[in-house]
Amino acid sequence: MIGASRGTPLRWGEALVRAARGSIVVRIVTASVMAMTPVAEAADAAPDALVSYRVVGDGIPEPLAAGDAARGKALVAARDPANCVLCHGVPDASIPFAGDVGPPLAGIGARLSAAQLRLRVVDNVRVNPQTVMPSYYRVEGLARVASPFRGKPILTAREVEDVVAYLGTLR
Repeated sequence: MIGASRGTPLRWGEALVRAARGSIVVRIVTASVMAMTPVAEAADAAPDALVSYRVVGDGIPEPLAAGDAARGKALVAARDPANCVLCHGVPDASIPFAGDVGPPLAGIGARLSAAQLRLRVVDNVRVNPQTVMPSYYRVEGLARVASPFRGKPILTAREVEDVVAYLGTLR
């Protein structure tokens, strides 16, 4: 995704179409790329649509979407939107400048199941009420949320699953 005016994220295809303002070449290229988009991305066609989930014990057993560890690594390393490295150390030399406020992520995939990781990403407050970690997918019951962001998760369902897939590789 790339930024648009007022910080609203756009998918790169949308940005190309808007930038070209109707250019036939861009419409053909965008349509070709969209036709090659994997099924998992097609399921994410409505990124603002929330996927319901069920908490069982200390986890969310069913995935919210299909996840990809490579995309998850990029999200964990990025300063926006997840910003995980602000607080967590990551055992990867290619991800410099990690924080030490939260627990290090080394071995997290061996210590926690995918269901447990998913709940911690979706809404860590359920696990630790004193946490400073944001609820990346919860949208209700939050205080002091700027009006443009109300009712919108920080991460999409697919991005949550991407992060969970990457964290699961950290054994």
